[in-house]
Amino acid sequence: MARRNRVGFMFMLSAAGLAALALSAVVSARQLTISNPYRMVTDWAKLPEGRKWGSSSAVDIDPQGRIWVADRCSTGCERALTEAPIFQFDRTGKVLQNFGAGMFIFPHGIHVDQGGNVWITDARGAAGKGQQVFKFSPEGKLLMTLGKAGVSGLAPDTFNGPCDVVTAPNGDIFVGDGHENAVSRIMKFSKDGKFIKGWGKKGSAAGDLDTPHSLAMDSAGRLFVADRGNGRIQIFDQEGKLLTIWTQFGRPSGLYIDKNDILYSADSESGNVTIDPQRNPGWLRGIRIGSVKDGQVTAFIKDPDQNPTQATWGAEGVVVDPDGALYGAQVGNKDVKKYVKQ
Repeated sequence: MARRNRVGFMFMLSAAGLAALALSAVVSARQLTISNPYRMVTDWAKLPEGRKWGSSSAVDIDPQGRIWVADRCSTGCERALTEAPIFQFDRTGKVLQNFGAGMFIFPHGIHVDQGGNVWITDARGAAGKGQQVFKFSPEGKLLMTLGKAGVSGLAPDTFNGPCDVVTAPNGDIFVGDGHENAVSRIMKFSKDGKFIKGWGKKGSAAGDLDTPHSLAMDSAGRLFVADRGNGRIQIFDQEGKLLTIWTQFGRPSGLYIDKNDILYSADSESGNVTIDPQRNPGWLRGIRIGSVKDGQVTAFIKDPDQNPTQATWGAEGVVVDPDGALYGAQVGNKDVKKYVKQ
């Protein structure tokens, strides 16, 4: 009897596995029918002579339409102390500013607020640096820091892998904390850096988080969280009330919402990557585009390399300029790609 039950259980697992494979095939096929209105432009950024891109997940745009990127230095910012990781480019790729040398361990998230101030998260800590959020003026003057340098913690004044930061129109500051750590939470601060509240815990239930990798805010003030480890976007109000959950944008690493409430979601980990268990099976990596008003995906830039040699590949950070050109910051293949309408 026990043997028959075991065999029956194995059969049910096998049937479930076959059903999952069938569903994955349907999902993959459906994605391929979504149009891609973009073509890639390579080597658009004109880096200083001798400088090479490091990994980057951080790209944003300022009110004047200039592109900001924070990369992790050619050999890692902890080692390359003379390389300044924060760049400002015009839309032709010319460097306008470059600062921040020696300040960072692992630049991860970037946000440019309505005043043009540049916010950077440093998601790791070492040698008395990192585990902080920095606010710079458009000229590179340090205006504010949140967190304690090099200190990882769960208190209101410490971070444990701050992934990203975004500000509300009234100046309130939101930080997604917990880059692949035991903690996953959203922390809210006043415009002067005073802690207000936090919400979320590590888990997969509604409202739980597993690596809140990127944050964005729509015109209605809703907070979009790239809950990457759970393969979904969770949408909250600014007090932490869960409004809805979307899974149709893949496994999101980066989010951007433009002035027309169009959502851009960069998925750098789904599908056939060399990791076990496979992340988000059945889904293709790439950038999905749709409206925040109905959540419908209307365009998809498929990553041309669906079988890379490492788990994170293709665009991880994403932003769009006033001309409609899209920029993808890449971790695995160390580049910032530009995409223009075909």
